[in-house]
Amino acid sequence: MDRIQQIEKEMLTDNHALDFRSGDVVNVGYQIKEGSKVRTQFYRGTVIQRKGSGMAETFTVRKASANGIFVERIFPIHSPLIESIEVVTRGKVRQSRIYYLRDRIGKAARVRVRDINKKN
Repeated sequence: MDRIQQIEKEMLTDNHALDFRSGDVVNVGYQIKEGSKVRTQFYRGTVIQRKGSGMAETFTVRKASANGIFVERIFPIHSPLIESIEVVTRGKVRQSRIYYLRDRIGKAARVRVRDINKKN
């Protein structure tokens, strides 16, 4: 078991050290391979959840697509395809998994902005 943990530790990226949590709006840049070309596509949305630990740590981002249709995508934090994770705004929520946003539409689906100067 010790050997497995050692291999996982070598493969970990520094993305896990990023300080983002549920309710935050993030801009995730990930690589897409199209034939022989590689390009970066950005996915901007609200973090619904962050779960797991070690190599299995993932986070789910929900974004509004065309005509009010919402799309959720799960990203592994330690994926080599993720180039950057940038926090756009900090959200203030009371739960770590905010699945209740799925049932809300329009202004009701907004998350309050957290004051970064406050401790909590």
